[in-house]
Amino acid sequence: MPCACGKNRWEVCAVKKRITVIRSFIIFMLLLLAAPASAKAEDMQLYAQSAVLMDGDSGRILFGKNEQEVRAMASTTKIMTCILVLENTDLSDTAAASENAAMQPKVHLGVQKGETFYVKDLLYSLMLESHNDAAVILAEKTAGSVEAFAEKMNQKAEEIGCSDTHFVTPNGLDDEDAGGEHATTAVDLARILRYCIMQSPKRDEFLEITRTKTYEFSDVEQKKHYSCYNHNAFLDMMEGALTGKTGFTGKAGYCYVGALESEGRTFVVALLGCGWPNNRSYKWTDTKKLMDYAKEHFYIREFEMNAQTPQVLVEDGIPASGKIKDPCLVKTAVQSRGGQTKEHKIRLLVSDEDEVKLVCHMKTKTAAPLEADTVMGNVTLFLNNEKIKENEIVTADGAERISLSWCAGQIIKKFFIS
Repeated sequence: MPCACGKNRWEVCAVKKRITVIRSFIIFMLLLLAAPASAKAEDMQLYAQSAVLMDGDSGRILFGKNEQEVRAMASTTKIMTCILVLENTDLSDTAAASENAAMQPKVHLGVQKGETFYVKDLLYSLMLESHNDAAVILAEKTAGSVEAFAEKMNQKAEEIGCSDTHFVTPNGLDDEDAGGEHATTAVDLARILRYCIMQSPKRDEFLEITRTKTYEFSDVEQKKHYSCYNHNAFLDMMEGALTGKTGFTGKAGYCYVGALESEGRTFVVALLGCGWPNNRSYKWTDTKKLMDYAKEHFYIREFEMNAQTPQVLVEDGIPASGKIKDPCLVKTAVQSRGGQTKEHKIRLLVSDEDEVKLVCHMKTKTAAPLEADTVMGNVTLFLNNEKIKENEIVTADGAERISLSWCAGQIIKKFFIS
């Protein structure tokens, strides 16, 4: 039956269906275009009260959540204990358990006063099983007392740029002294692990210990035998997992600091206050989420720190041509600050949202006399308006000042010798 417009009813229905399909397709495409291609940092929902994702190579913070808030750190403390012992003590040395060490609470090795162990074995006990008594034995062996060792810990923290960290114990048990509570921030904790795996002269030994899955040892007298198992589940969770350390106290909650290497990139994650019982798996969820974000969004680019620089006009300078009518121009070149190397390329970890720019500033005019390698300016690489690297622009040659004797010589050449 035809309708008022003269078309059959089925034709009208067919047109309506086509319009509906087209409208749905347009809406779908608009939603698809509006949706983000991948998760953004601000969209991440983390359990941790404080968190940091750091570039292990540069120390740049790629993501932070309350990263400057000071919190208890529990047994993540032991990464600092481990690296200080490695840097200051021989692995083949022996260390005896004091009464203080024997009194440490669980988790502990269960040592008795007077028992002796090799430093190397105690480091595995410290990092794989997180034994509190092993930490005290090592601290007393290295510095003479827990208090003296804490001073070393704080000194090292200051050296590597940790401005909001205070150590009181070598094992991470909650405590305080005249300097304050035993605490750190997520960003400082990440800096400490970065030092352990990237900068310390003992980084290889640190990685070897903390990556070991199982380890067995005995006391020096071979009376007791112990087995240690690595409780860092992250090592088997993601390809490229490098190292890490867990921690828990009632005050700190579950904590974790770990590192991952992927395609020439190194990422460090630090988590504080990441759940309380019965939420011990939260730290693994947060760590994986941050590492996945890092692998997806950040890549390495190589930037050229060189630039085509103009010649410098040297007023009253002797021209290279030797003709007084010609200007004195001296070539310039870019070199690394201090002139120690001619390397101009720099590798940076960046994302699509980062802004990288090269800025050149230099003087193009100066006065004679001029020495070679005189600094005339600089070439600076900025990442998000933060200075990353600066090279110097220097003169390739020198220039002497025009003198009366030089002028007389030119006159002689022109009118007599010619």
